[in-house]
Amino acid sequence: MLDLRRLQVLRAVVTSGSVTAAATNLGYTPSAISQQIAALEKEAGVALMERVGRGVQPTAAGLLLTEHAAIISKQVSEAETALADLRAGRTGRLAIRYFATAGAALVPPALARLRRDHPGVQVDLKLFDPEDPLPEVVQGRADLAIVVHPRQIIPPGIQFTHLLDDPYRAVLPRGHRLASKRVIDLADLADEPWVGNEWPSGPCLQIIYDACGAAGFTPNVVVESEDYTNAQGFVAAGLGVSLIPVMGLVNQHPGVVVRRIRHPEPIRVINVAVRETSIGQPALMSLIEALRDAAAGAR
Repeated sequence: MLDLRRLQVLRAVVTSGSVTAAATNLGYTPSAISQQIAALEKEAGVALMERVGRGVQPTAAGLLLTEHAAIISKQVSEAETALADLRAGRTGRLAIRYFATAGAALVPPALARLRRDHPGVQVDLKLFDPEDPLPEVVQGRADLAIVVHPRQIIPPGIQFTHLLDDPYRAVLPRGHRLASKRVIDLADLADEPWVGNEWPSGPCLQIIYDACGAAGFTPNVVVESEDYTNAQGFVAAGLGVSLIPVMGLVNQHPGVVVRRIRHPEPIRVINVAVRETSIGQPALMSLIEALRDAAAGAR
């Protein structure tokens, strides 16, 4: 394989017109330049320079390699510029994964700010619902995921940034016997029919069942909707009660009332997950900061 540094030495000799001039330009001795050319000729298996009078000139092979050395030098320069742009966050690509309610409240304002501050960065945005998007980051298919995940359980090599705690609320039909209360004990819903709203494979269902278990019961789910909007419709029709997080109640059904819960209060912990090796990338850090600001507004 041809030595790239020696190709550039050859190019310097040809473009400057002499070994002495190339040595001056590169800060080498003429002897060192001649040694580099001799080594390159050995690698190429053909003469690259020939003596003409008291000077030297390139052979056809020397001219050929000089032209390619110029191309290589330009490509290296372009690569260095592209790398500098990537490091500075001026270019690149971010793969983002999120779940539905976070997408509605957090992702749009954060992406608008990213586009303003880093217009050259391309975004690969995908909704992962009901699946947990965390494995996308763990397995290297995404740069960032918005996840519902306990902060004390963090996979190796992953860093969480807390965005917000999203508490669940009791959603009751208007006229329900508990509707007059401002705060409801979770155990008061033990004998009620329930309207489910979480996918069995999603990360949120366990939060509800753990809270109900702590209150001493398992919910009697009579309707499965797997959607917050549809669940409110079933509740409004009097088919049962439901627990829905605050972020899922942006569009509240007129036929329901929403009340706080205690003893215990179920809470979705919403985090940003990124690989530790990605920390420090300007565009990524800018996006995390934008998501934190959007979360602060959502609170």
